[in-house]
Amino acid sequence: MALITGASGGIGSAVAELLGLAGSRVFIAGTREDKLNQLASQLRARSIECSRLALDITAPGAPARLVDAAAKEWGRLDILVNAAGINRPQKAEEVSEENWDAIFNINLRALFLVSQVAGRKMIDQGYGRIVNISSQTGKVAIPLRAAYCSSKAAVDALTRSLALEWAPYNVTINAVAPTFVETPFVSEMFKDADFMSYVLDSIPLGRMATAQEVAHAVLYLASDHAAIVTGHVLLVDGGWTIK
Repeated sequence: MALITGASGGIGSAVAELLGLAGSRVFIAGTREDKLNQLASQLRARSIECSRLALDITAPGAPARLVDAAAKEWGRLDILVNAAGINRPQKAEEVSEENWDAIFNINLRALFLVSQVAGRKMIDQGYGRIVNISSQTGKVAIPLRAAYCSSKAAVDALTRSLALEWAPYNVTINAVAPTFVETPFVSEMFKDADFMSYVLDSIPLGRMATAQEVAHAVLYLASDHAAIVTGHVLLVDGGWTIK
């Protein structure tokens, strides 16, 4: 059984669909109940067993409530995909404490707390796969994203740390680090023609990633084909970081 946070977003929904088509029962979580209901209907139409829970994972007690609900629904928890995240572009000298805290609360703190609760269950099972959605910005800086870049670099470090500690229990922790992905959120950013040119010129393959391409990377790391892979950050960036 797979739990996917941030499933009301483009990457999370693509991951939920692909894992479901690969044979997993899925438990989808996000802040938008309308989006979750829509996704659940789409998944069930494709014969994917699906449950859902709308909540703010930064709220006190929410990580434990979410993981417990997912595990209770299906009797165990095999896969966790941490796809919840936010990005609030600002000049570094203008980043507010509120935005810094909001970015770290979702991108790092909640990711850790959900992983911690899930990890306990996976340790008891003697099996688990955790895949974090990181970003190429954990490796390379881009303008207007001091908080976001910092949070994703921390996600990469946390991925390695958890992988080391939980390896003895057959629990692997990896991350997928995409470049800009074709989602409604990015489309809004690309209304700035100069920024769009900067992004596309920075990607040797000359295009953004699709949510499905990111999902396929997640599927690999969540599968037994990657049983020997842990602590790895898989870049899905079209070559941005090789320059």
